[in-house]
Amino acid sequence: MRLQLGYVPLTDAALVIALQELGFAAREDVAVDLVAEPSWATLRDKLALGLLDGAHLLAPLALASHLGLSGPPARLIAPAALARNGNAVTVSLPLWEAMRPASEALPEVARALARVAEERAAAGRPLTLATVHPFSSHTYQLRRLLALGGGGLDRVRLVVVPPPRTVESLRRGLIDGFCVGAPWSSVALEAGVGRIAALGVEIAPGCPEKVLALPAEMEERAPPLLRALRAAARWCGEPGNWPDLARILGQKRHLGVAPDLILRGLSGRLRLDPMDTAERAAPGYIGLGEETLAFGADGLAWIFDEMAQAGQFSATPAARAQAAALARPDLLSA
Repeated sequence: MRLQLGYVPLTDAALVIALQELGFAAREDVAVDLVAEPSWATLRDKLALGLLDGAHLLAPLALASHLGLSGPPARLIAPAALARNGNAVTVSLPLWEAMRPASEALPEVARALARVAEERAAAGRPLTLATVHPFSSHTYQLRRLLALGGGGLDRVRLVVVPPPRTVESLRRGLIDGFCVGAPWSSVALEAGVGRIAALGVEIAPGCPEKVLALPAEMEERAPPLLRALRAAARWCGEPGNWPDLARILGQKRHLGVAPDLILRGLSGRLRLDPMDTAERAAPGYIGLGEETLAFGADGLAWIFDEMAQAGQFSATPAARAQAAALARPDLLSA
């Protein structure tokens, strides 16, 4: 069986990349062609139109596509999560200077960000913050962070920037900050253009980040791929393998990022300030092991509720019933 699997260049594409690069798929007689895509919208469309057999996809976007809320209509199933957590909110150095939070504690950072957002909105120059897609945990984490500080997304200009373009957009002053997955916040910090203000694992601990999204008609063909995925997850979850994993992900054909920057996220030891070499321990910053594969009713309910609270759709009983068909944990355990 030969499959084309798409992904966006991020650390949490690790399981999809590893199952091909390390031979886990081949051991199950599955030939995998990896297809890197620049944006989530492109990946969503190619999956919906049958140009891909599966994808590393934002969990909320998989649900939105399944519900017909985003892109071409698609009947999808998500038998497994690929990662939990892994995001960070990074702001430009001028914005951090304007914020001047009393401490790095999340409530203090949230209040400082909301205060500057309100000041800028009142002056007719709203902050421009980037998310990677409207239907993403990144959008919901920005909303939660601002709400924690007493503000809201209605006081900023929210734009969509694909993950690999976030650092350059910040460098050029096109945006004032972004919420993105690893390793791009560390790349911004290393480039001296951004300061990590908050971690996704602290804003919404344990939130389902990415899933393996498959067309519904792939159900009967999925078991060999899922066995390979479990093997890849076991390998990627071992700390002793992280340096090798970082080197694999860092290759030009995948992320094209220095392995040491990728390793920061994998190990949960992050630098937050480009002017300070101190590291901050962030346990659980990104979860890639076999224990993160489960994607069932709880994860789906979190996404469903976040989408509804963001005003993206009406949370009717019919929509909830339709949404329930997306998660297929039974296939992972088959």
